[in-house]
Amino acid sequence: MKYIIALLFLTSIGFAQDINKLDEGGKKNGLWKGVYEESKRPRYEGTFEHGKETGIFKFFDDTKAGTVIATREFNAKDNSCYTIFYNQNKNKVSEGKVVNKQFDGEWKYYHEDLPTIMTLEKYVNGKLNGVRKVFYKSGEVAEATTYKDGIKNGAYKSYAENGIVLEESIYKNGQYDGLAIFRNVDNQVAAQGLFKNGKKVGMWKMLVKGKLKDVNMNYENKNFKKPKMPSQSDVKVEVKDAEKPNPDLEKELKSKM
Repeated sequence: MKYIIALLFLTSIGFAQDINKLDEGGKKNGLWKGVYEESKRPRYEGTFEHGKETGIFKFFDDTKAGTVIATREFNAKDNSCYTIFYNQNKNKVSEGKVVNKQFDGEWKYYHEDLPTIMTLEKYVNGKLNGVRKVFYKSGEVAEATTYKDGIKNGAYKSYAENGIVLEESIYKNGQYDGLAIFRNVDNQVAAQGLFKNGKKVGMWKMLVKGKLKDVNMNYENKNFKKPKMPSQSDVKVEVKDAEKPNPDLEKELKSKM
């Protein structure tokens, strides 16, 4: 029995010595496991190859359960890693590729505790490019916004869940610029006109008591009361703080371990 206990003890020492090792050049090599400073609970685990991450890394929350809150799969060929964030219920929050510590390609965000996609984004060198789409839980499109180099540029549309286009407009360098049409939930035009550099200009049609009225936005009558625009807060689906990746974790994942 003493021999068996001694053998198990030596085996455990040998295993401990096989992790968190450095190569001859002082770089992390082989299996590494990190812990939270205060609780000493597991923080991450993954394999390094002479200082470079390889394969799948797992990141854990600071609880007794040690729930996996993120995974990163490294690809040595293009210096990328596919990242998936999870919530405490083990459901996906978001996923996508990171290249050279920047978002790249398509990123998906999910409705809380559901497998349905809430937002689809496309990145080039860490900046939004192309059409960003937001979806209702039903899968219907709520918003479609065109981006270029991280700034709104191009067509924008927002929808009611029944498909009515509540807003269709154009952005230029992050501001309204061009024709814009706003509709209410009854699919009536509530306002229509031109923007220039983010400001209404020229003749606009505004819905007043069920009828469209022409209003000159260059010389607007001070006594004219603008009709209430359709509320976008009931339509747009924003990413809640609880659904976003933990900024501290994201910062940690972007840095070397």
